[in-house]
Amino acid sequence: MEQPIVYFNGSFIPDQEARVPLLTHALHYGTGVFEGIRGYHEADSGEMFLFRPLNHFQRMAGNAKLLHMALPSTPGEMVDATTDLIRRNHFEEDVYVRPILFKSAARVGVTLPEEESFAILAVPFGKYVDGRKGLKCMITSWRRLQDNSIPCRGKICGAYVNSALASHEARRLGFDEAIFLNEAGHVSEGSAENLFLVRHGRLITPDISQGILEGITRDTLIGIARETMGLDVEERPVDRTELYVADEVFLCGTAAEVAPVTNVDDRAVGDGHPGQITLRLQRIYEQLVHHRLPRHRHWLEPCYRMRERHFGVA
Repeated sequence: MEQPIVYFNGSFIPDQEARVPLLTHALHYGTGVFEGIRGYHEADSGEMFLFRPLNHFQRMAGNAKLLHMALPSTPGEMVDATTDLIRRNHFEEDVYVRPILFKSAARVGVTLPEEESFAILAVPFGKYVDGRKGLKCMITSWRRLQDNSIPCRGKICGAYVNSALASHEARRLGFDEAIFLNEAGHVSEGSAENLFLVRHGRLITPDISQGILEGITRDTLIGIARETMGLDVEERPVDRTELYVADEVFLCGTAAEVAPVTNVDDRAVGDGHPGQITLRLQRIYEQLVHHRLPRHRHWLEPCYRMRERHFGVA
């Protein structure tokens, strides 16, 4: 089996050569930022489409500022490096791309050192959650981080200890996923997904002041709901009990895509089955990421033949 190729500090190298010292600052203190980008393989044409990669790298560039870091090149150049990485690995299935920028000084100390490293890797990736049957969720006992402690809007490596604790608690107690409340007692998001609910035909989601990631999938679904489905979308604080009386609830994210929630804290959501608005959003999103909606094809970045044709890539 061929060694996977990764992009590490400006070069394409075999994965086994991309090693860091045990004293690497980010390993000990979580001082890094990362992204998750989906690549969807189209079996008929053999093409691979990355979904909104430029937006992911633009977000990453902003998040890097939170830790006094900077991407090694422009977001557009990072997209080019990613498509090159996909081609070098000859993927013929869906993939998950993980760019990471981290403090790479090999020394002890909790200040933010200047030394940085940047890498992109890609792995085959199927369904993160089962989006058909519906998830059983619980309100975790762990509270969501606050913006003035570790900013949730940034995908900061160390912040995901918060997510891991919540997710582990949920699974240990027999649930599929955790839902966070923030310090004010309002609903924030899942352990690694944004959250939506439906009440009386309106789509509702916690606003960005509630300790949420400024999700790209979230942004995509808000646009689909308003422009394609004609729904009213409210971004506002959400009380815990609104989840109990909601007609529909779902989680969303790059990995999770659109995942219906059918039970919260042992209370059925609606009739206990995925709701119609959720299922329609799920269908439209699937069509979008698989290159079947011409209106939104500007969000899809080809990696193979179409890129060669349209972008002159050798």
